Amino acid sequence: MGAWLAMWITIGCTVFWSLFYLTLSNQEEIIIYIFLVFWVYYTVKVSRSFLWLLYGKELIKIDNLALSYKRSLLKYGKSVPYYFENISNFSFSIPEPRSMHAIWEASPWISGGERFHFDYFSKMIRFGRKISEKDAKLLYQLINKRIQERSKK
Repeated sequence: MGAWLAMWITIGCTVFWSLFYLTLSNQEEIIIYIFLVFWVYYTVKVSRSFLWLLYGKELIKIDNLALSYKRSLLKYGKSVPYYFENISNFSFSIPEPRSMHAIWEASPWISGGERFHFDYFSKMIRFGRKISEKDAKLLYQLINKRIQERSKK
């Protein structure tokens, strides 16, 4: 993915250079401006995904009152507590191996692929990015057990 990102940046820089050094008609300039808008959007999106693949991690902490979740990128991120009494419908989902959904999530420029989800004050909270089915089942059992233990108290 790093090579793809480097080539994408090289293409954008070349197009940006051509905007100033080549004599272009008005229509050609408009086309290049439109291309550069899309280029910037996808450069930001793919760069964020690339940084997440290199330095990102999800942190989960379960204490007596809440499940705390943090998306961390180079130690930066905010831990958000989700109190057990407000968590409902905790479950996980794994896409079918040969489905379009699985192919889309396997692509390197997609940061999503959250496996777990629960309702918290009628808002769906998702976490567990791109983990395997085996790990998802084990983590589901652990978290579900802790949620049930803590919510009974």
